[in-house]
Amino acid sequence: MKTAVVTDSTAYIPKEIRDKWNIHMIPLNVIFGNEAYQEEVDITAAQFYQQVKDNELPTTSQPPIGQFVELFEQLSKDYDAVISIHLSSGISGTFAGAVTASSMAGDFKVYPFDSEVSCMPQGLYAIEAAKMAQDGVEAEKIMLRLEELKKTARAYFMVDDLSHLQRGGRLSSAQAIIGSLLQVKPLLHFENKVIVPFEKIRTRKKAMKRIVDLLGEDAASGEPYQAVIIHANRESEAQEWKSELESLYPNVEFSISYFGPVIGTHLGEGAMGLGWMKK
Repeated sequence: MKTAVVTDSTAYIPKEIRDKWNIHMIPLNVIFGNEAYQEEVDITAAQFYQQVKDNELPTTSQPPIGQFVELFEQLSKDYDAVISIHLSSGISGTFAGAVTASSMAGDFKVYPFDSEVSCMPQGLYAIEAAKMAQDGVEAEKIMLRLEELKKTARAYFMVDDLSHLQRGGRLSSAQAIIGSLLQVKPLLHFENKVIVPFEKIRTRKKAMKRIVDLLGEDAASGEPYQAVIIHANRESEAQEWKSELESLYPNVEFSISYFGPVIGTHLGEGAMGLGWMKK
């Protein structure tokens, strides 16, 4: 059985890795004024953060259902099924779009998967699915494996400025106002598919230390984990953090990724995150 793997651009999987594992990508959009850009296609993360400095904060939009239908139709010529892995349905209609498109795919089997997160933790699911697909594992078994991984998946992040999340409707006004007044760096995470505060911490340094401790609780088992550091235009800080974490947790394989245009619109520059799951 030949299975294709699709994800959306918010997984921020580098093109060379998508090409290596034959992962197909549906882009979301950032809109500056009247100009729409498909992220990872028309605009890079670096270009986005530069453009935000000179413009008002953009808006974002999910892919049109027609884009899913077109891709699924194209894949149906060469594959028996497709697994379509997307950012949390609690913060975007992208997963719902994949579900709707799957009902229009006729006999072609589409398996939509709600990662319940975003960014490279979502990408880790797509890479695992693609590796299994290349080994000829059938789609149902791949979906079971993704559900298993979900039980061990964690992701925490902190933002420098709560106003982006509040303006984008991802955090309540009251939480944003309180956080700003107290200079709080709230630790955020996904719970029941939406972004909620995990803990309120007063400084950036303490917030990042708390994330490290949370990873440590899981890594203490000694089992092999994979983890990804995610940054919003803070590459050197991410590199330093990676070195520190590698010395603390030898059983964890670390990589570095980024908050791209769509997620960066809601988190703002300077955000840092860490996601992990068992290998």
